[in-house]
Amino acid sequence: MKEFMMIFIGADYTDLGLSPEEMQSRMGKWFAWNDKMQEAGYLRGGNALTPQIRRIVGKNRTVSDVSSAEVKEIVGGYYLVEAKDFDAVQEIAQDFPDYDLGGTVEIREIMVFDN
Repeated sequence: MKEFMMIFIGADYTDLGLSPEEMQSRMGKWFAWNDKMQEAGYLRGGNALTPQIRRIVGKNRTVSDVSSAEVKEIVGGYYLVEAKDFDAVQEIAQDFPDYDLGGTVEIREIMVFDN
């Protein structure tokens, strides 16, 4: 088995103008997906990220604070999963709750270094 990171990219919910009821419904879908992956033994961890972004860039280490409104898409969170290969993780990603909002799942394999 290999470890993968599923990175969730899309607009911030507040920027989309979702009502409190829509937010509650969406969170229910996230919890159901989380539970499904946990029961299947794939899920190893993960977190949601706040929409506040601080970037430090380049040789001069230029610092800027960026709001979610200033960027088209943000990384909203991630899951660490364990699966056989990319195809297995792609199958897991079919239940990602935010596809209907234009969301994206980026799948990256965790690199293993031998000491």
